[in-house]
Amino acid sequence: MAVRDTIFGKIIRREIPADIVYETEEILAFKDTQPQAPVHVLVVPKEQFPNIGKMDDPLLMGKLMQGCVAVAQSLGLVESGYRIVINSGVQAGQTVLHVHAHVLGGRQFLWPPG
Repeated sequence: MAVRDTIFGKIIRREIPADIVYETEEILAFKDTQPQAPVHVLVVPKEQFPNIGKMDDPLLMGKLMQGCVAVAQSLGLVESGYRIVINSGVQAGQTVLHVHAHVLGGRQFLWPPG
């Protein structure tokens, strides 16, 4: 299946710069350029899926979550707490059609989030 290239694909291929904080063979994490919290990191699989509903690899899904936890640990968020958010679809707020998780921390969050 051919997918449209996204800004995340360009970051993964190092065509545009990003502040990378974590990387494995399958996952890349970098600071969001428009942070919504004092700590805001995007964690993406290097393989592109337009949204979480199209991601058909449960092992890669697990690695995405492991990447989120590793980022939170490396940035000292474990004690104070952090939030992991995955938006799926336009109405949910997804703006880049490449599945990604937001790791947010460094402030108090409210519930419900919307």
